[in-house]
Amino acid sequence: MDKRTKCDGTWFSDPAHFRRPSRRNVLYVGMLGGIGLTLGDYFKAQAAEVAPDKAAAAKSVIHIYLPGGMAAQESWDPKPDAPLEYRGPLGTVKSRIDGERLSENMKHTADIADNLCIVRSMTHGEAAHERGTHNMFTGYRPSPAIQYPSFGSVVSHELGVRNNLPPYICVPSLPNPYAGSGYLSNAFGPFSLGADPASDKGFHVRDLSLPGDVSADRFANRRSMLTAVDDHFKKLEKSDSLDAMDSFYQRAYAMISSKQAREAFDLQAESEETKQQYGKNQAGLRMLMARRLVEAGVRFVSMTYGGWDHHVRIKEAIDSQMPAFDKAFAALITDLKQRGLLDSTMVMVSSEFGRSPKINKDQGRDHYPKVFSICLAGGGIKKGVIHGTSDAICSEPASDPLCIEDMAMTLYHQLGINGEKKLMSPGDRPIDIVRGGKVVDALLA
Repeated sequence: MDKRTKCDGTWFSDPAHFRRPSRRNVLYVGMLGGIGLTLGDYFKAQAAEVAPDKAAAAKSVIHIYLPGGMAAQESWDPKPDAPLEYRGPLGTVKSRIDGERLSENMKHTADIADNLCIVRSMTHGEAAHERGTHNMFTGYRPSPAIQYPSFGSVVSHELGVRNNLPPYICVPSLPNPYAGSGYLSNAFGPFSLGADPASDKGFHVRDLSLPGDVSADRFANRRSMLTAVDDHFKKLEKSDSLDAMDSFYQRAYAMISSKQAREAFDLQAESEETKQQYGKNQAGLRMLMARRLVEAGVRFVSMTYGGWDHHVRIKEAIDSQMPAFDKAFAALITDLKQRGLLDSTMVMVSSEFGRSPKINKDQGRDHYPKVFSICLAGGGIKKGVIHGTSDAICSEPASDPLCIEDMAMTLYHQLGINGEKKLMSPGDRPIDIVRGGKVVDALLA
């Protein structure tokens, strides 16, 4: 007897073996990051301009972003000899870089500093959060005429998929509009986890599990229906393009069903000891997830933690957030190194700008883009060095200023991407991946 059922939003009144789902319903296994693309569409669009892997020092990047504008004086570039109103309320700890100190809440990072390249001369001119964020995610200053793609989207466009995993993933979600694909197709945007690895409600990655009403058997049946549909079209049209189209959807199915892809997101596979080493909190579990993803083959992971816009009572704010970051970051670098992954994984810690040289009336610091700090590690970057300096009160670069264009060019170079290459924007307008930047050899091992 006929039975009325609902499948993917469509009502059918035919018996099960006579249902005729559309090709799109067959393929609609998971939505990609809320942008309306099926995984098949995602892989299809990505194939348009994917370059083969090139010899490169870095195979992957983990970009740890600290939104709000972290103060260099209370982190990477303390000023213990400055007057109190510039020095600030925190003390310092000795690091494993000879003669150099870090802020007092970074004792674990200080112990692994011989693996780091700390840049104390980062500079740009954008004091607004959104504009500074744009700089640090794209390598471009904002333009009213065009939205530039993020580092991760360019990497996705140029290097493509590896090991059935999206090339660009955001942990836990898209952090800001400038982390997206810009003028490139949405297919090169990030795959967002859609959940926090540290969530008390349990962690499940969006889009990698089947919808609740789709069993494994039903999923397999959809796959067989797709094969039947494709066979029908092939017989009618004898078109090579259909063979190519199939490959995109096969890759989508591979991502949904492959053991390797699922295991990459499975934090339960990590020991309790490892979780404790990172810290069972947002900083720790997000960085642990980032390590699992690059280990599995993801090319670019963008991870955010905390809020660092400390206009008021900066000591209390740093004391509450920095210890978790410090422990997790040191564990990440140590873990990557022990697994033989640090040499091929570039880790970058950044923020949209720094904070003002002088403590304000509210015991905080205000926005300040003229000089601030970032940290680099792995992926062919020099180890155990300070690159560039700020002046005595952290008001401007004193040596080797690093601009966003040079930072971006160096990052791409380490990944084997030619930053001078032009990409095509809407209207067939060619645009440089990086405009006017140069590779900073002094950063490279």
